Amino acid sequence: MDLFEYSDILNSPVEAFYCADTSTKLPVRSHWHYFVEMLYIEEGSITVNFNNLSYTLSKGDMMIIPPQTVHSIYQSTPVPFRYICIKFNARRIQFMDSYIPDTSALLAYIAGLKEPHYIFNDSDFEDGLLKGFFEKILSEVRSREYGYYNYIYNRITGLLLQIIRKWYNSGIPLSKEDIANTDSSLLHEALIYIDKHSNENISIDHLAKLSNMSYSYFAKQFRMKYGQSCKQYIEFIRLSKAENLLLFTNYDLSYIANETGFSDCSHLIRCFKKKYDITPKQFRKSHGM
Repeated sequence: MDLFEYSDILNSPVEAFYCADTSTKLPVRSHWHYFVEMLYIEEGSITVNFNNLSYTLSKGDMMIIPPQTVHSIYQSTPVPFRYICIKFNARRIQFMDSYIPDTSALLAYIAGLKEPHYIFNDSDFEDGLLKGFFEKILSEVRSREYGYYNYIYNRITGLLLQIIRKWYNSGIPLSKEDIANTDSSLLHEALIYIDKHSNENISIDHLAKLSNMSYSYFAKQFRMKYGQSCKQYIEFIRLSKAENLLLFTNYDLSYIANETGFSDCSHLIRCFKKKYDITPKQFRKSHGM
């Protein structure tokens, strides 16, 4: 059971749609992909688990989910919710200024920082900008008028530039050198390997060789980019897969432990409780399973 969506291909150049309690069944299971998601909350609230951390988004909040970031979405409360989701390929965003880093690398860099710099609110922008932006993108995707694709990516580029300025003005180093030192496409192979082989014994030394790095350099680069050690990340992926099996199947704990790479049922329960503060059985029950 893989978390990774192996394709950069969307159903159209950009996707935009409403998600609401009347039409969308939460939770959305843990997954990751190469395209970017942007969420804007119009009503109620949702909880997004993002890179092993949890954030509650309420009305007027927006979140950017960068490429290759494991995330899942839950309903925060029983009250109605509605949010707009936009999906697009960051590699299609091109800035004319040569000093602005590659968009995908920049977003991955921001996601690896300790502070949640990928969450914004209506109050962070001019009156109505966020709400108007999301509604206009949604309208363009639905109407598909002549040139809609270029229009949408121009709008996305404009909003991202405002966000990048906010990051820059807040003191975040954004030179190409800063980004290059923490982002390497060579780590992608390691991530894919972890996802495919998470139910097996995984050697960090083997991952380093896959990435053409020494053990110590790989460990340093991995922690700098993903904010945790490779060992912690492997456990995170295993727990994310266990979470999916608890939510979307009726498999018993012994099967789930074996399927997700834990040595036995007790090991799964111990790690799961450490992360969620409840047992797998309690977690499953709390989500109506």
